Amino acid sequence: MPTPPPPQPQDRPQERPQSRPTGEPGITRKNLLKAAVLAGAAPVLLGGGAALARDGGGGPAGLTPACHDGDEPTTEQIEGPYFKPGSPLRTVLTGPGTPLTVSGYVFGRACRPLAGVLLDFWQADTAGAYDNSGYGFRGHQFSDEQGRFTLTTVVPGPYPGRTRHLHVKLQAPGRPVLTTQLYFPGEPRNSTDTIFDPRLVMTVRQSGPGRESSFDFVLDVPQSPSPSPSPTGPTPTPTPTGPTPGGGTWRAGTAYRVGDAVSYDGVGYVCVQAHTAFAGWEPPNVPALWRRV
Repeated sequence: MPTPPPPQPQDRPQERPQSRPTGEPGITRKNLLKAAVLAGAAPVLLGGGAALARDGGGGPAGLTPACHDGDEPTTEQIEGPYFKPGSPLRTVLTGPGTPLTVSGYVFGRACRPLAGVLLDFWQADTAGAYDNSGYGFRGHQFSDEQGRFTLTTVVPGPYPGRTRHLHVKLQAPGRPVLTTQLYFPGEPRNSTDTIFDPRLVMTVRQSGPGRESSFDFVLDVPQSPSPSPSPTGPTPTPTPTGPTPGGGTWRAGTAYRVGDAVSYDGVGYVCVQAHTAFAGWEPPNVPALWRRV
């Protein structure tokens, strides 16, 4: 039999581009900036070195003047029925279960890290139950001077109608609150949970008996683009101020505890999150810290 001619290029099946796993986008301008932030602490090899939050393969993108690499502000989601104000200031939520570390960065619109952002986390325990009488698996913290945060907790359990998830509220000084949720990749209930959003899936990997996860938040905070990757600067040092504009007892530089009452511009407020007050965190601006009475 005659040998059939070799297939011509147009006859060969086209190769499909390989897709990345959920939560593993390519290297972006934001990740380059993160690498620069980390460079002073540890060597980083872009594309194959230290694991950065939500990093993946691919070639590095050019440094653009704004976040145009898919880093629109983090998607907002419902608060749900189990949020409680007044959570303790802590980064470790202890309890039985599979250990979980959640870490990442908080960025503004120009992909520059944001310092001093309030992050208030709450979640279910391994059985899928919330502590509504106390503050189990609830706690708030602030991003450091390089925009980083770390939460040590356990993997939450699913419950009827919901897949595994974490809740979080974020607020930069003087900016609105962002309420959202974080999800785990590969969960069977992701496909049936009507609230689930794949844009909020964390990068998760096994680490010994526990898991390590990462996620970077982008807040709708205007920033001046910088030609060189640099953080927004150190967390401001609170200093006592003079009389409150319009009159009142609130003062920047004061350490407030839950339940403390102040007045500002003729209106009364009660503290719902222990914190040290900064200029820009006046009670009307930060409902995550103060409740109007």
